Amino acid sequence: MKVLFWRTLVIIFIVLGIIGAILPGMPTTVFLILAAWAASKGWPEVDHWLLNHPKYGVTLRAWRENGTVPRKAKWFATIMMLVSGVMMLFTNAPVAVKIFTDLTMLIVAIWLWLRPEPVTQS
Repeated sequence: MKVLFWRTLVIIFIVLGIIGAILPGMPTTVFLILAAWAASKGWPEVDHWLLNHPKYGVTLRAWRENGTVPRKAKWFATIMMLVSGVMMLFTNAPVAVKIFTDLTMLIVAIWLWLRPEPVTQS
C-alpha cells in the first residue's frame, strides 16, 4: 500500500511537470523535484531515470545533493510568477484570493533567490 502511495505521487508530479513544460506560468522542475523525491521513497527505477534525464537530470541531482538552483531557473521562475501574479489581478477572483496568491508567489520567489547556485567548473 505504501509503494502504491509513492508511485501515485510520482505519476501525479510527472504529469504536472509535463503540463508545466507545455503551459507557460506552470513550473516543470519543481514538479520533477517532487517526483524524484517521491520516487526515491518507492520507485527506484523512476528515480534513476529522473536523475539521469538528459534535460533535467543535472538540475535534479544538484538539488538533491546541495539544494542548489541555477540562476537561469531562478529568473525564469520569477518572471513566470510575476506574469501570473499580474494576470491574477485582472481576473474576477475575490480580492482575498488575489492577495493570497500574489503573496504566496512573492514568498516563493524570495525563498528561491535565497537558494544557493551550483558552482560552475571553469
